[in-house]
Amino acid sequence: MFSITTEEILSFLTQITLNTKQTTKRNRYIVLSSFFNFTISTNLPKLNNPCNSPILRKIFKRPSPIQWKIIEKDLVDEIIFRTIHTRNRILLELMARGGMRVGEVLNLTPSDVDDRRLILQKPKSGRQGEVVYIPRKLNKRLFDYIREEDIQPKEYIFPITYSTAWHIVKNSGKMVGINLRPHDLRRHAATHASRAGTPLEIVSKVILRHADLTTTQRYLGKINDREAIRWIENLYG
Repeated sequence: MFSITTEEILSFLTQITLNTKQTTKRNRYIVLSSFFNFTISTNLPKLNNPCNSPILRKIFKRPSPIQWKIIEKDLVDEIIFRTIHTRNRILLELMARGGMRVGEVLNLTPSDVDDRRLILQKPKSGRQGEVVYIPRKLNKRLFDYIREEDIQPKEYIFPITYSTAWHIVKNSGKMVGINLRPHDLRRHAATHASRAGTPLEIVSKVILRHADLTTTQRYLGKINDREAIRWIENLYG
């Protein structure tokens, strides 16, 4: 009867997860442990699962969830209203009001713009033709900008690089004294919608276009005491 030691498992997992995130390390450990459980239940009932070790469980434990800092609506509004350049303002609004990723915004062409709908030809999910819904006022500003700049149907609306877009967002945050990143605006869109009473399914499937609700829940910010009291008062006050 052969056996595998904890040290051998640790050495193997360390090699195949070198320079990877804790989530990946954990997933590899779970897969390997499941393989041994399957082998034990089907062919080798006397084999001990070498992954069932306190040391391995500690090393490959589930990572602590990241609690993102959420930018409040008043601050996001101030950033947008203080952005004078029309192109930059629309860029920010599409992320903050439409929940779009920066790459999705940069891939937009006029032919993707419909009546309050944006058709994403190459979304991150890999699905064909994802749809982003945007407010009427933002939709009008976008249409007006396309017309005024005479952007052709197949041309990029925002013909700038990814790093330039990041630079625009960072500078916008500096105006109000915060370190702002593009994804902060996407998280704001989700959290603001959720706290305004939008059903989680709408936040997940429509605004963020996630396949899994648990992914959406990681986006939503932590509720502070002031907000908790306000919601309780609204419900029962």
